[in-house]
Amino acid sequence: MKCFYAPETETHDPIFRLTYGKIQRNAEQAERAKLLLAGLDALSLSVTEPERAPMAALETVHTKRFLKFLETAWDEWQKQPDAGPEVVPNVFPRAATSSYPHTILARAGWHMGDTSAPIGQHSWQAALRAADCAIAATDAVLAGDDKAYALCRPAGHHTSAEIAAGHCLLNNAAIAAARLRTAHDRVAIFDIDVHHGNGTQDIFYDRNDVLTASIHADPADYYPFFTGFADETGSGDGEGYNLNLPLPRTTTDAAWLAAIDTALDRIAQFNPGALVLSLGLDTHEDDPLLGMKVSWDGLRRAGEKIAAAGYPTVIVQEGGYLTPSLTTSLTSFLSGYLGAKIPALERN
Repeated sequence: MKCFYAPETETHDPIFRLTYGKIQRNAEQAERAKLLLAGLDALSLSVTEPERAPMAALETVHTKRFLKFLETAWDEWQKQPDAGPEVVPNVFPRAATSSYPHTILARAGWHMGDTSAPIGQHSWQAALRAADCAIAATDAVLAGDDKAYALCRPAGHHTSAEIAAGHCLLNNAAIAAARLRTAHDRVAIFDIDVHHGNGTQDIFYDRNDVLTASIHADPADYYPFFTGFADETGSGDGEGYNLNLPLPRTTTDAAWLAAIDTALDRIAQFNPGALVLSLGLDTHEDDPLLGMKVSWDGLRRAGEKIAAAGYPTVIVQEGGYLTPSLTTSLTSFLSGYLGAKIPALERN
């Protein structure tokens, strides 16, 4: 399996995060990349640095003004008196009718859905290179490979066409799906991150050519809180082409794997030409964000099930946060997906 990674993505190492009124270290730290690379190495999977993709590839998903904002925000922010080291909004549009703003502080609130995706000096270049990884993996599948993996960070599935949020800047999975659509009439996105892929849902919500399916912790008491409920099934032409399977935060292997079966059944009915897998590893019981209680064996079996579906697949890395278990979580999933034999894994 071809795997893609760009070292420049490590230059995005955000600091700020606000939780329950308390400033904390951001969870999307560059150290994640080293843990994920170690997981690939355990399976003897080497990585290739992707070529740089044209901006047009991003514009299939994102608005031009959003891309311009991401490109220029940090430089403009630094021109403000007493500016902090990262772009973090403190005002957000709430009115039913709003006018697009021109000051950097207001545009930050317009284009950033929360305070957990701060933009630093190198965030734009890192986000570009993460998208390059997703595009390179997609191109490998379009060229005939049956699977490819993109080690993307920052992640992307919380970002909509022009609003970044939840540690995400560019929606790498959506960019991959749009690129697959150039060769396939129907494409499915299967999101198994512990958080609902609200940005991905929003991008494709009114379309019937891209099916979105997400299994995640119940947003009634978990991020992103406002979307991800079972009654969100699409709108207009997209009615019936969005599937949400929210689960309790106490979910263990059996219920999670049953939900994967349900989602794969719906994907089979849709009969896509290709699949994008938003691979979040934060379902694991050791993940610090405490969303679910899935074991390494559960991740392995999920890999087996998704591989058995048989679709040409672009695997795009989403969440999975700082814990020594992250390496084994990736190895567990990919060992099941690839049918690789590795030493027995013990649960912590």
